[in-house]
Amino acid sequence: MRPLFVVFLTVTLDLVGWGIVIPLLPFYAQEFGASPLQVTLLMGSYSLAQFLGAPWWGRLSDRLGRRPVMLVSIAATAVSLALFATAPNLVLVFVYRILHGFAAANIGIAQACVADLTTPETRARGMGLVGAGYGVGFTLGPALGGVLSSFGLSVPLLVAAGLSVCNLALALVVLPETRHPASGRSTRTIAPGVLWRTVMHPTVGGVVATLGMQVMAFAAMESCLALLAAARHGYGPRDIGGLLVAVGTVSVVVQVGLLGRAVRRYGEGRVIVWGLAIFGLSLFLMAVVPGGWPFVGALALAAVGQGLANPSLTGLISRRTEDDTQGEALGAAQSVAALGRAIAPAIAGALYTNVAPEAPYLAAGAWLWAAAAMAPYLTAPRAGAARITS
Repeated sequence: MRPLFVVFLTVTLDLVGWGIVIPLLPFYAQEFGASPLQVTLLMGSYSLAQFLGAPWWGRLSDRLGRRPVMLVSIAATAVSLALFATAPNLVLVFVYRILHGFAAANIGIAQACVADLTTPETRARGMGLVGAGYGVGFTLGPALGGVLSSFGLSVPLLVAAGLSVCNLALALVVLPETRHPASGRSTRTIAPGVLWRTVMHPTVGGVVATLGMQVMAFAAMESCLALLAAARHGYGPRDIGGLLVAVGTVSVVVQVGLLGRAVRRYGEGRVIVWGLAIFGLSLFLMAVVPGGWPFVGALALAAVGQGLANPSLTGLISRRTEDDTQGEALGAAQSVAALGRAIAPAIAGALYTNVAPEAPYLAAGAWLWAAAAMAPYLTAPRAGAARITS
């Protein structure tokens, strides 16, 4: 099997297991007496753990190789999901969700595999393949979660754990080591300063910040989606699963069929600006349109914007980073993204509870348009590749 396709399969199975949880998580938490704010904090706790885990996994993969670190993270994901499904109280729901977030913070490793296997000219397309795996997981996972929730809210979680075991078996057999021996083994220790160095770096820092703002908007939308759809339109877990299937389907189509051509024709900078602007518009629409097809259409528009902006930003970070620090830089970028996903649900939950159900969407749309306004400067061409040094 071609190595890039293997990475795609690994990411897809990983994200299917993650996506199963999304439509039922608010309802699962409410079975333990969680309030709307606690529901959004539960989502944020997962991402906070990813914020801590992503640079650690990425740096470790630079030192030990992509394959062994990916295998360990997948195994830990299976264990944490099984524990999450059998949690007896809300405190342990939070604990096991945090463990799951830390274990699953391996998308930066997958992106580093793509960077190992592609040239600078084909990197955005390769990152789009990882994004497509994300989209497929986001499509199949919520659909499975919605259907399986009919048998009990813990059943989809156990199925997700089983899928992680299948993913581990697949990766053991077919996932190759992609890190080139010629790049040398990093002898540096894992240091928290890598995140700070990446964010403050004059070449990649602005792109990482833009990625963080884009991810924050998506997290705000995602964390309140079930709450908003249930309160305004009477949707349940199966309905939420169907909505997320629509988002994932459009995202896959955009990232596989449109992204590569758009980047080649217009450049990553323009694609990023348009993606952020379209995403912002979709969030404004979601705040005001009625249920049914108008709401689905607004969600689909969000998938278009996210599908254009996210992999283009990641590809740009990779192209601006030297080969032997790819895992480090991409792991730090995913850590910033995870921090955004940790902060945004808390903000969204407070706005939802104290202002109005529509307020998180209006706020997220506004900061996306602010990001789109700043993006031309932050993504402007730079000379040479950057080294994120210790």
